[in-house]
Amino acid sequence: MRKKEMIALLLAGGQGSRLGVLTEQKAKPAVSFGGKYKIIDFPMSNCINSGIDTVGVLTQYEPLSLNRHIGIGIPWDLDRRSGGVTILAPHLRAETGAFYSGTANAIFQNMQYLESNNPENVLILSGDHIYKMDYAKMLAFHKRNNADVTIAVLEVPMEEACRFGIMNTDVNDKIYEFVEKPEQPVSNLASMGIYIFNYSLLKEALNDDNKIHPDSDFGKHIIPMLLEREKRLFAYRFKYYWKDVGTIESYWQANMELIKTLPDFNLYEDFWRIYTSDDHQPPTYMGESSDIRTSIVSEGCEIYGSVVHSILGTEVFVDEGAVIKDSIIMDKCHIGKGAVIDRAIIDSEAVIGENVTIGFGENIANELKPHIYDSGISVVGHLSVIPDNVTVGKNCVVYGDTKHSDYRLTENGLELPSGGSVIIESEGGI
Repeated sequence: MRKKEMIALLLAGGQGSRLGVLTEQKAKPAVSFGGKYKIIDFPMSNCINSGIDTVGVLTQYEPLSLNRHIGIGIPWDLDRRSGGVTILAPHLRAETGAFYSGTANAIFQNMQYLESNNPENVLILSGDHIYKMDYAKMLAFHKRNNADVTIAVLEVPMEEACRFGIMNTDVNDKIYEFVEKPEQPVSNLASMGIYIFNYSLLKEALNDDNKIHPDSDFGKHIIPMLLEREKRLFAYRFKYYWKDVGTIESYWQANMELIKTLPDFNLYEDFWRIYTSDDHQPPTYMGESSDIRTSIVSEGCEIYGSVVHSILGTEVFVDEGAVIKDSIIMDKCHIGKGAVIDRAIIDSEAVIGENVTIGFGENIANELKPHIYDSGISVVGHLSVIPDNVTVGKNCVVYGDTKHSDYRLTENGLELPSGGSVIIESEGGI
């Protein structure tokens, strides 16, 4: 078989637990971003824009929505007989196989897929970051330096360096030290979780480390082992937009940045398009009473109310008198008459009743998960329902088909005070 110069493996099985109810029924890479896109669309689009025609997507946590979104890869021109996109789930064989227990272990469990493609180089990516990168330029850097491994790196603020794998390099960007999430970092050169490996070296390293670490991880185990063996590891410096939307606040903020007149991250560049699954939605309709200002509104929306500085996914219905401000409304939501939504995230197919108010009151951290919901943003989960005439405060969580009896009756009516939660468990649990 003719060797492929490079194939990609995309790690897309992460839960993204800090996104709270947004990832209760889907993996983080399947979360909506920028209206009609999913987070995984960005690395997938980077691959096809970089000339990579063979992509394996490693799934694990809640894979159904991700599998449906990717399908056979048509939006990314990856529906091919040779190469294309392949979904790689954990699987059991006669003696081995289990759930993925580390980033490197996930790759190790798919050695058969790698062997079947016979690549010279393997590009390993995370499926949950927002950025545009030409991997062909990174490969050229890798070959020019005769590298065994090339790691994409980003300079981060020194106070944030402890959250990343941090490395030190010489004047030629050859890596001589790597520390995973150091308590006292001495450098701010952070790994982006993007690697190019020579395949023969990758295979050897994964086989060796699997004998020692069942939870084999690139940052904790593989990279330090290769440095100890004095392999040629180089840092590829990336100086453009890159976001890990790992928290409610960072996710909300990254979406809001897209609304700027000149956004730092431009979704509309023809020369580096972001592709996504397109179900051929009807055009957007704006009624006579509608008022839309500084917002992103996706296909198929029907708007009769007011939308200000917000992002709407596909087929969102906004009824008369409704006001949406500084919020993210995902696909197929229904916003009832007179509803007022301020600084909130409403997940797909949710129904917000008439005269519901969301996002007012004191900024009190959520009582159940204060480390997740603490920035004043209230979140309504997928397929959730808030009945008519309910007031919801800040840092609140609503999940499930809620009824009037789930809310507190006060002199002002039915309320969920700031920091409160109403969670209706489904048959399989939340």
